[in-house]
Amino acid sequence: MRILVYGAGVLGSYLAHELVRGGHNVTMLARGRRAEELEKNGNVIRHYFQFQTTVNQVRVIRELQPDDVYDLIFVVMKYPDFEAVLPALAANHSCHIVIMGNNASPGEMEKYLQTHSPVAKQVAFAFQSIAGWRENGRIISVHGPKTNLTIGGLGEDLSWRTLIDEALVNTKYKWNYITNMDEWLKSHFVIILPLNSIASSYNGNLRRAAKDKKLLNLVIHAVDEGHQVLEKNGFTVTPAGQKQFARGKRKLFYILLKLMLSSPIGRILLSDKAVSADEMTALQQAFDHLKMRANIATPHWDELLHYSPPIQGS
Repeated sequence: MRILVYGAGVLGSYLAHELVRGGHNVTMLARGRRAEELEKNGNVIRHYFQFQTTVNQVRVIRELQPDDVYDLIFVVMKYPDFEAVLPALAANHSCHIVIMGNNASPGEMEKYLQTHSPVAKQVAFAFQSIAGWRENGRIISVHGPKTNLTIGGLGEDLSWRTLIDEALVNTKYKWNYITNMDEWLKSHFVIILPLNSIASSYNGNLRRAAKDKKLLNLVIHAVDEGHQVLEKNGFTVTPAGQKQFARGKRKLFYILLKLMLSSPIGRILLSDKAVSADEMTALQQAFDHLKMRANIATPHWDELLHYSPPIQGS
């Protein structure tokens, strides 16, 4: 297959690596220094837990032209960056697009692409469970032996999922399809926003944060309030077990949260290197809009936003 990975950050670079391993003709769209790195050295990835470095040679482009047609385009970038690339994607004559990453407005993106494109566009949304950062011209990728990938449309089954299956079949992804990715993505960011507030509360010192009982309980209650905001707006928390865990198993949630903050992998996943502050700000703004529409109080969420840890020794 001829596949374009639109975006060459941590997530896009790992996806391109897997697609090359799968035997596909992969092009990456990158700009500036990142494009120069890819052209000179290839797609260099240090797989953190595997103690392995891989290098894949890929074709690199800096702009997407309308007649540069691909069997499949994966758009992989931070949520605030999606809007800027929609015109080029709409103008392009490729028909199948997967938009991958945190996303608070998938419906608007799908509508824009289908309304402004000269060809019929089939659009899906996806999220891959990896983390990482860029360092000295290479990507540091934090992932397990298999990487979970959730894919779906917006309330309907994907009629063209066999094309996605063909792209992923020889990769190390473990993928599953769901019917409504809008609900899944919103359910995801009402968890990650409270979790990522932990590091900012302690300026990245997660060892200290793990000892702050009040902070951890605020996070748990804030997640529950986030679920209530979604439900008041008519969304179903997806997967259903996420709501049940935050609401009915708070002691277990607290224990697991404390363990995560005390573990090396937890500190990596919530570190400043692995988290985009711009993306968290944009997602928080999206949540604020949902909260305004829901017109319900979220006292724990609000307190968490302005939380100040106790002074040591007091």
